[in-house]
Amino acid sequence: MSTPVSSIRNLGPAFEASCTAAGIHSAEELRDLGADAAYSAILRTGVRPHFIGYYVLVMGLQGRPWNDCKGKEKKALRVKFDAIKADSHDPVTSEFERMMNLIGVRNV
Repeated sequence: MSTPVSSIRNLGPAFEASCTAAGIHSAEELRDLGADAAYSAILRTGVRPHFIGYYVLVMGLQGRPWNDCKGKEKKALRVKFDAIKADSHDPVTSEFERMMNLIGVRNV
């Protein structure tokens, strides 16, 4: 039996939908992947990167409140986030660009 992603502290329906789009269908799968790999998979779907979203995920997987991330820990997570973003986010395939392409608006 699988548990919904939204059962993890701090993670709601919108984050669960992002996980589903990335092929992550349960809290167990998310925990097995870990925050870095999961966030990377989410970014590869074209979702716009947000540092807060990343550290909320990290805190949630640790069972901590989202606003518990502070100081040196937050700075270290920012470094990890920037690396994940650089490796996994292509602005050309961002959600906004994807939607513009769907409706026929092209950047010339």
